[in-house]
Order: sequence, then C-alpha cells, then structure tokens
Amino acid sequence: MKRRSFLLGGAVFAAACTRGPRLNVYNWSDYVAPGTVPAFEREFGVKVRYSTFESEEEMLAQVMSGNSGWDVVFPAEDFVGPMLKLGLLAPLRHDWIPHLDQLDPAFRMPPWDPELRWSIPYMHGATGILYQKSMTPAPTRWADLWDPRLHGKITMLDDPAEVLGACLRKLGFSLNSGDPSQLRAANAEALAQKPLLRAYLNAEARDQVVAGDIVAAQAWTTTAAQAMAAAPGHLAFVLPADGFARFADNVAILRESRRVELAHQWIDYLLRPAVAASIVAATRTATANAGAQRLLPAQVRDDAVLYPPADVLARAEWLEPQPVASQKLRDRLWTELKSA
Repeated sequence: MKRRSFLLGGAVFAAACTRGPRLNVYNWSDYVAPGTVPAFEREFGVKVRYSTFESEEEMLAQVMSGNSGWDVVFPAEDFVGPMLKLGLLAPLRHDWIPHLDQLDPAFRMPPWDPELRWSIPYMHGATGILYQKSMTPAPTRWADLWDPRLHGKITMLDDPAEVLGACLRKLGFSLNSGDPSQLRAANAEALAQKPLLRAYLNAEARDQVVAGDIVAAQAWTTTAAQAMAAAPGHLAFVLPADGFARFADNVAILRESRRVELAHQWIDYLLRPAVAASIVAATRTATANAGAQRLLPAQVRDDAVLYPPADVLARAEWLEPQPVASQKLRDRLWTELKSA
C-alpha cells in the first residue's frame, strides 16, 4: 500500500559518516517531522540512516532476505502477521519502552497484535473520496466514482487491496473477502471503471486534486488532510456510506537487527508525547499516541478527516492478511486489471 509523500517528498536522511553507533530506519514517506531524526541523533549521540518507501511490497522486498541492513521498519496492520510468519520480526521488550503508556487505549490491544509483542501502532487512517466541492452531486458512496460524466477526471489508488476493497464494498461484500466469485465480481467492477480513470495514483493524486486537474480521487485520510490544508475551502472528503478500509502503520524491529536496544530507544522516543505531537503538526497525520493528541491544537485534534467520529468508523473494516489461495487470486486479478 503506497501512502504519503508530500511534506518531505521522499527525502532520505543519510548518516554523515559511518563511524560510531548507527541506527537504520526504513519508514513511510512523510512520517516524521524535519527535526525528528536530527534531535534523536543529538540526544543519543548516534547517526541515523533514514530512508523511505512508498509501498509495503517495496519494504518487504528489501527485508525478505534477513540481511537487509535495516533495524526498524513500519509495517501496516495486514503485514505484521505475514512478516511474523516469515520470521522477520524481533520480540519487543516493554520494559525498554517506558512511554508505551502514552498509547491511545484504542490501540493497546489491536487485533493484529493484541499483546503488542511484535509491533507498536504509530499512525492510522482510513480510505475515502477526496473531491472538489464544485462536484455535484457530492459523492457519498463508492458507486459515485463510476459516473460516466467523470471520464478522465478521477483516480483510484495504485493499491490492489484498496481498489478491490472499494469494489467489494460497492457490491455489498466485505473488503477482506476471499470468495473467488466475489473477487471476480469486484474485478469486473474495476475493469468497468478503468476507462473512466485518469490513472491509478497514490500521493501524486493529491497534487492533481489541489491543482484542479482531477475532480475526485480515492485517497487516504492523511493525503486528504494535506490536500485540504493546501487548498482551503475548495476540497472536501467523505468516508463512503457503503463502507471503507481502515489502516494502522506500526513500528517494529527486524530480527536481523544488531542494534536492538538502540531500536527500542527510537521507538520510545517516537512515543514521547511532545515528539509525536511535533510529527503530527508537521505532517498532518493521525497519531495513535493519546498523550500527543492532548498537546495538539484544537483544529488538528478535532479534525474529523484525521479523527473520524465513532459512528463513521463503525462502517470501516481493518485490512486483514489473506490466505494463500485468496492472495494469489487477488494478485492475478490485479495484474489483469493493470494490463487491461
């Protein structure tokens, strides 16, 4: 799942030299503030090799060998279990993470890792529709992105789980469905929609919506919040009435790491309320840190795009890992869709 590359633009924080202690951190774009890494380096007297990825598949390809050189990664909720099964994750020592008590109660027993033994929730969000306020009627359901009048003016995410998920919800099925007939029906919906699309885009769609080049885009809440901040008064965002995906990106330590204690210090540093709040302020993301939320300005803390109310979230589903057979079918259908 490719997500976020706006304020930092995919920048890489490289260590100035290779001598002395060094921590290797591999994260999503736009998930730290400009001062996050330098402040950690100064406080702990280390260098951080910090680089970013734009999709889970990109990250997993890097670390699959077990000899990637990375220490800390940020898998989404549906990748924690598969990475654990592959033996890629190291167990966490909670006694080395004293700020763990700052975690929002809603994320202290997540379904993908109830004991927080392998991962700690970091940021979260959902998937909906970012659109120009001039669009009439305003979209409320996924089906609204199949309107022929929008030909060449809409985009969908370049993400198989999200696109198939939207199609499944449009048909009234679970976005985690493994039923072959439902998946093929969803793929048929995606094939029918494809001629209307300008492209399958992730963070890039935000800039096109801001510029007015496209009318609507399937987008993550973080992307939407950034776009709305860049074009105040012109854009709106909706979480579809027929259901949508939620996601949570987590911080985890790779089993291959030889800097486990330093990696725990990095995780605990990110959990400090002041640090987490500074990241949210810089990146317009939704933190899983309750202490940080209390430090945020009211307009950020009460932003319904980043923090939807409970009755809206009741329509959401967490993305879940797929059984092997279902995942193979999904991969094949996505390949067919992209090549059609």
